[in-house]
Amino acid sequence: MSVTVPVRIPRFFVTSAAPCPYLPGRTERKVFTELNGPHADALNDALGRIGFRRSQTVAYRPSCGDCTACVSVRVVAGDFAPSATQRRSLKRHSDLVATIRQPWSTAEQFELLQRYLGQRHPGGGMATMDEVDFADMVEHTPVTSYVVEYREPTESGAPGRLVGACLTDRQGDGLSMIYSFYDPDHEARSGLGNYIILDHIRRAAEEHLPYVYLGYWVEGSARMQYKVRYRPLERLARDGWKRMSDEEQDRLVAAVASQRRADVPLPDGGGKDGMGGLDHATLSAGGLGSSTLPG
Repeated sequence: MSVTVPVRIPRFFVTSAAPCPYLPGRTERKVFTELNGPHADALNDALGRIGFRRSQTVAYRPSCGDCTACVSVRVVAGDFAPSATQRRSLKRHSDLVATIRQPWSTAEQFELLQRYLGQRHPGGGMATMDEVDFADMVEHTPVTSYVVEYREPTESGAPGRLVGACLTDRQGDGLSMIYSFYDPDHEARSGLGNYIILDHIRRAAEEHLPYVYLGYWVEGSARMQYKVRYRPLERLARDGWKRMSDEEQDRLVAAVASQRRADVPLPDGGGKDGMGGLDHATLSAGGLGSSTLPG
């Protein structure tokens, strides 16, 4: 006698229109579904391969009718070749002690997040987060997640001061960097955001995971341009994942360098870039019981 196992078909919802956080003068919508139950990991993996991101118990992706600027990107970990600048960053921060923690928030992490947000994203969508909101972000996960903590060593070599952290999902085909933050005022630790990405690429390669998912890249949005520095980079198109050509990445990297020479401030790889706009307020206010969430 055969047994039929019921398969839960996910229900998808669409948010109401809201101002685009990346391109001025535009609006955005997102399509999302809830992640729960024993098959949450499998659903998250499948959705991740078609451009969805996770925020707490929700998987979402842009669904803007008149704009396709948000493009999912991932680094091919096994083929990654660090640039000279990236090699210097790896050497500069090689003394940091990285430890994988269960997804459980701490007061020390929250204090570091507050300093990071106050310096790098003042007035942003996460600026009003309190400790409960932070705990929700870290702990409300139905999938395989962990927090990687980066600490300076003490004289004895034991882990000491916390200078960076990243909430990470381990998917079937790679690591998805959900949210990273770091000490923004540590003069001796410039480039921490980039180092956290480089460390995740190394970890993925060591675990024989092919990709590191960086979230969304938006050409023309200064806060997203750091992602083009990682080679080789793949982006999701209508006909699947395609590797960027060396020529295109050269052009994009040159544009980033030009912005820096013009003193245009650019992030160095931490924070919410890639998470989109389903922040803690949207999730808690909207719930999952209706066809739309407040924008």
